Amino acid sequence: MDCMVCFVRQALDASRLFTDDEKIHERVMRKVLKAGSEIDLTQSPPLMGEFLHQTIKEELNCDDPYRRVKDDFTKFALKLEDKLREKVQASDDKLEAALKISIAGNIIDFGVKSTLEEKDVMDAIEHALTEPFEKSTVAQFRQDSQNASEILFLADNAGEIVFDKLLIEQLPKEKITVAVKSGPIINDATIEDAKASGLTDIVRVIGNGTSIPGTEISRCSSQFLEIFNRAGMIIAKGQGNYETLSSSEKPIWFLLKAKCKVIATHLNLPVGSVVLRKHSQPE
Repeated sequence: MDCMVCFVRQALDASRLFTDDEKIHERVMRKVLKAGSEIDLTQSPPLMGEFLHQTIKEELNCDDPYRRVKDDFTKFALKLEDKLREKVQASDDKLEAALKISIAGNIIDFGVKSTLEEKDVMDAIEHALTEPFEKSTVAQFRQDSQNASEILFLADNAGEIVFDKLLIEQLPKEKITVAVKSGPIINDATIEDAKASGLTDIVRVIGNGTSIPGTEISRCSSQFLEIFNRAGMIIAKGQGNYETLSSSEKPIWFLLKAKCKVIATHLNLPVGSVVLRKHSQPE
């Protein structure tokens, strides 16, 4: 039920981003509460999120209520890009540093936090850079990236994908396809956001065929599935991808911050943990 509380808060956030009119806020909340009372609670949270956010969009008559905050955090991340690249280059292990910065970027998530300040992002970066990773885990990630003939990178949020660029620069870019959402949902990255971040300048980027805040395989496009099925390495950013793919039989590397109690409990980690974990068998 925690996810329903989150969805109700998201409805209020989206309506406040769109307008200051409290009557519209109330109308959206009532619509979402009604839709939530009828939703199939056996679905994954990302699928429930898609349904409820479609209700929000229709009520606001706006396809992308989070457009402004996505643009703002893309601009903010781009201002940090060179400084963060210097941190990577100065590190004894550039790949490890880039992994930590990429995961730190996962804090940019308006599906979990209703407000986010620039200080939150900077604090997350500094925290991530001091978090210990098992050397064997980083070594396995490095080896998998070298051995895979094709790598599929499942992006998460706008702004965050600027941080992901630093990781992609430490990987064999010619092997990589990045998948973003094909339509707007919360502050998840789309092709438009990928272009604004400069990601499309360095690597191939495709839409996954959905506007679901995760990767629901049954709903993805044939183009995406073709790459997903043949990829020798899949890198999945964020909680939504973990929620939808943690039972997949594909070898998937999950990179995220455990931002809520449900996910943290499932991972057997404290809330706020920086996660780099390979999963290859159904749980």
